[in-house]
Amino acid sequence: MTNSSTKYGAAIAISAMAIAAPALVGRAEQGGAATQAAVRYGEIPAGAYAVVAEVRAKPGMEEKLREATLPLVAQVRNEPRNLVYFLHEDRAAPGHFIFYEIFASEADFKAHNATPHVQAWFARLPELAEGGVAVTHMQLRGNTP
Repeated sequence: MTNSSTKYGAAIAISAMAIAAPALVGRAEQGGAATQAAVRYGEIPAGAYAVVAEVRAKPGMEEKLREATLPLVAQVRNEPRNLVYFLHEDRAAPGHFIFYEIFASEADFKAHNATPHVQAWFARLPELAEGGVAVTHMQLRGNTP
């Protein structure tokens, strides 16, 4: 398997795992407190917008990138139009992170990228990451009951 097929194979496996298994997704309640609600793939609308994003830490910056990235999980899961948000770290290559994200629409994904917490994270990437974020825009398939 080539590097690119390994990369895409991993992304496909993550996508399949994230959609097929129930995901815990935070939702904002009154007062802003987050709850965990089970989201099942049958509840994800047909027009939902999914992305797989990938970022790699610069050598020696793995822990700092991890520390900067982990808070995004709760913050993004509390965004009102976020449906699924998973952060993965490669067990064989610490500091290699893959995000699997589903939003209600492409406009919601763009709004997510404009939030203060995501913009603050993007601002840290030149210091912490090699080459920024690689994003693959995905279309959900086979997600009908």
